[in-house]
Amino acid sequence: MPQITAETVSEHGLSPDEYQRLLHALGREPNLVELGIFSVMWSEHCSYKSSRLHLKKLPTAAPWVIQGPGENAGVIDIGDGDAAIFKMESHNHPSYIEPYQGAATGVGGILRDVFTMGARPVANLNALRFGEPDHPKMRHLISGVVAGIGGYGNCVGVPTVGGEVNFDPAYNGNILVNAMTVGVARQDKIFYSAAAGIGNSVVYVGSKTGRDGIHGATMASADFGEDSEEKRPTVQVGDPFTEKLLIEACLELMASDAIVAIQDMGAAGLTSSSVEMASKGGVGIRLVMDQVPCREEGMTPYEMMLSESQERMLMVLKPGREPEAEAIFRKWELDFAVIGEVTDTGRMVLEWQGETVADIPLGPLADEAPLYDRPHLSREEYKRWAQVKPLEELPESKDIAADLLKLIGSPALASRRWIYEQYDQQVGGDTVQRPGGDAAVVRVHGTGKALAITTDCTPRYCYADPYEGGKHAVAETYRNLSAVGARPLAITNCLNFGNPQRPEIMAQIVGCLEGMADACRALDFPIVSGNVSLYNESKATGGGSAILPTPAIGGVGLLPDWRKSAAVGSANDMDDVWLIGAPPSHLGQSLWLAEIAGRKDGAPPAVDLTAERAHAEFVRGMIERGLVTAVHDISDGGMLVALAEMALASGLGAELDWLFLRENPAHTPLLFGEDQGRYLVTASNSDPLARALAAARIPHARIGSVGGDAIRIGKSSVSLADLRAAHEGFFPKLMGGEHPVA
Repeated sequence: MPQITAETVSEHGLSPDEYQRLLHALGREPNLVELGIFSVMWSEHCSYKSSRLHLKKLPTAAPWVIQGPGENAGVIDIGDGDAAIFKMESHNHPSYIEPYQGAATGVGGILRDVFTMGARPVANLNALRFGEPDHPKMRHLISGVVAGIGGYGNCVGVPTVGGEVNFDPAYNGNILVNAMTVGVARQDKIFYSAAAGIGNSVVYVGSKTGRDGIHGATMASADFGEDSEEKRPTVQVGDPFTEKLLIEACLELMASDAIVAIQDMGAAGLTSSSVEMASKGGVGIRLVMDQVPCREEGMTPYEMMLSESQERMLMVLKPGREPEAEAIFRKWELDFAVIGEVTDTGRMVLEWQGETVADIPLGPLADEAPLYDRPHLSREEYKRWAQVKPLEELPESKDIAADLLKLIGSPALASRRWIYEQYDQQVGGDTVQRPGGDAAVVRVHGTGKALAITTDCTPRYCYADPYEGGKHAVAETYRNLSAVGARPLAITNCLNFGNPQRPEIMAQIVGCLEGMADACRALDFPIVSGNVSLYNESKATGGGSAILPTPAIGGVGLLPDWRKSAAVGSANDMDDVWLIGAPPSHLGQSLWLAEIAGRKDGAPPAVDLTAERAHAEFVRGMIERGLVTAVHDISDGGMLVALAEMALASGLGAELDWLFLRENPAHTPLLFGEDQGRYLVTASNSDPLARALAAARIPHARIGSVGGDAIRIGKSSVSLADLRAAHEGFFPKLMGGEHPVA
């Protein structure tokens, strides 16, 4: 094997200190296979060495949590012996380098995390961040990412039901592609990854191993330089048709009692899956590399261990069950091979051509991996660094109707129909609410209940004040689930940040996590799974430096009766429109301020978590009692944008009440402020709603009525036809009216 030099160590992403730590763990010089294994297991992507310390602050337990962080996905109790299993993960760097395959394999990987645990996937979502729409690369990136998500999800037969898309120059050189999958399983048929049973067979199933994706985890743990295009070979290649076969084969075997443990081969492939299974089980593992199914000639153990070829799983089977399992996988035309066994050594031993090519203690690879307490700025130091100007004077709108029209057609708020119509939203027949509302609603097959699912984050808030931004990301997720009538149960997250070795970036990580933790505790909304993606920075031409801090949140809630779900566009003609929550006053960091006034000033709106919970519980109660006809949470763009979105969804206009306008003369913050904890609801009979609001002592106001073909604000008005043209026009114009192609 090649000699290990300082250059070799550096190429594998290890610092000199980490290499010394490796030498101490081994008690000798590593060979190239061992160096490769340490490099991926100690990468940021696999070890979370810069974030693990702070992730411990997050609340992860509740009576309905069956499995929190630490497994392939989180598991919650949804009643009747059923469980929801879900997780969100990133595929950012691969999607920038090769957008179609990067996004496609991101979907494939998160699907495997969920069905590995015994769940049939029922819904996919995604959270996408792109740079400036007119950036030279952006049209190519958008087209490829959307095609990759649709191409994989549509072929594998899982509906893509929701998500979000943001644009900002900070993502010019490093887009974000976060994928989420939700599955449903019986609680007595959940599978875990801890290997057990000395002498039990370790079995490889799925596709053959190739040379695609080698060093993918290492590449995802460094920022982009000028050579990002040269990293194309590190991007995996997906096959959704094989994934579909793998889902069915795994679920068929899971119906038996043959499986002891099962693990997806995701980041770092065979290395991470085998290390995680053995370390979680407190056992050792021996692998015979000659038995690994390979699709390319002359593959070495180094390549086999570091390949991130897709559609592969690792299992530990009960003694004597190998023939039964093999018959199932052969029937589904998938590879099956016994490649090793569980041992009592506490070590990973690899054999090839009759020789031992790696012998590593498992402790240093997993639980004893490096853990850093990175320096970070204090909250006050960060504010000085971020240089967000205070909003010392409140500007006024010169033309409210024109401002609304511009906002509704802006990249931040324009319809995402061009994107989601390329996804199969209804395969499986259980989608109740499709993309375009506050949350997707998917029926639990064969029952009357449903899951509500959403993804949320407002990165501009997180940049201006990481703590408040972290609170907001959780609170808006909670609000969106409540807006369709679901009780929020738990969240997953995908924490996207820049280089943690920069104290200002580490301040963003720490601040966002502390805000998220406080919100989760106050809302009884635990975190059960997640992913950390760091080093999202680019030095490439046209790229900025770090992305905006983007702790994307995926939320899941439960509707006991899917027929009682509320929707954005279900108002009736002549309904009253009610504001739940105090009239707004906060313009800081608002879209109106950025898009109309050209400013990014002020602090983000503060999140009152007590009010957030009380208002959400009230809204859910009104939906359950059938006292409201339509519901929409108020977020980006403020109250007037929310009203316009409801009007576009229902096809009915609305008129704001002149008395409400007169009582609140500061019309710009009133109409466009983004204060938190607020909803718009409509009611055909307002008396019971008004009595309930008074009894609950929740701030509220009747602000207008539904009807007509325009939004009317005092003497200003804008027609629904003009709003629709602006709202629907952005993406077709940007993309030339064409759907993306592979």
